[in-house]
Amino acid sequence: MIDYLRCYMDITAHRPKIMYGSTALEDVDAVIPRIGASHTFYGSAVVRQFEMMGVYCANGSQAITRARDKLRCLQILARDGIALPVTGFAHSPKDVGAVIGLVGGAPLVIKLLEGTQGIGVVLAETDQAAASVIEAFRGLNANILVQEFIRESSGTDLRCFVVGNRVVAAMRRTAPPGEFRANVHRGGSVRKVRLTPEERSIAVRATRSMGLQIAGVDILRSNHGPVVLEVNSSPGLEGIEAASGKDIAGKIIEFIEKKAGGGTNRDRVGA
Repeated sequence: MIDYLRCYMDITAHRPKIMYGSTALEDVDAVIPRIGASHTFYGSAVVRQFEMMGVYCANGSQAITRARDKLRCLQILARDGIALPVTGFAHSPKDVGAVIGLVGGAPLVIKLLEGTQGIGVVLAETDQAAASVIEAFRGLNANILVQEFIRESSGTDLRCFVVGNRVVAAMRRTAPPGEFRANVHRGGSVRKVRLTPEERSIAVRATRSMGLQIAGVDILRSNHGPVVLEVNSSPGLEGIEAASGKDIAGKIIEFIEKKAGGGTNRDRVGA
């Protein structure tokens, strides 16, 4: 384990290096990036430097930055035909009413693009409340997404943990009373869940769309089938290992042992 924020880079043609303290990180076969959301820029630069050195990266730098940008992530998923909640995005306050209508009106969900772990996610019960929240966020120059509220999910979502081309574990997260966000950090409870073939397929397809090898894909069960909420490039292990009873960390290591000899990732997503 190394702190990527303490890494510094020698960006030189033909002999790029990463230094950690006074030690050069050499003879590295593979790395598993675990990049915090607040340090995506620097963390992805470190991963990119490893890629320049020919080190196999379980998740590539471009895939990490792609997944971290919520808008870009949804646009790529939509391009690839992966089902999503109806989502709107606008810049001008003059278009607030049109965006609210685009997603079917209240109740609806408003999300900060920069938010994580359920922070910056608001459920607006009326069109007037939605307009007020959107105008407040835009007044602070914050970029937001507006999404339809999947009422039938009843405060639950599914976290699918994908390694390679398969779902290795899944859990259902349930929001506490009075809360609609099922994030564990918001007090949500978790339990093992059995996925349908369609849910497994959409989780793997979403991971592949991002160009990731390891991902946590969040899914809602809607009346028209599963819809993807988010693709996380650094999913937590503790909750899902406890819920599923599976050694997911071990499965990641096994996957990398098979893949590391083939060199670096080739990112073909192109977006």
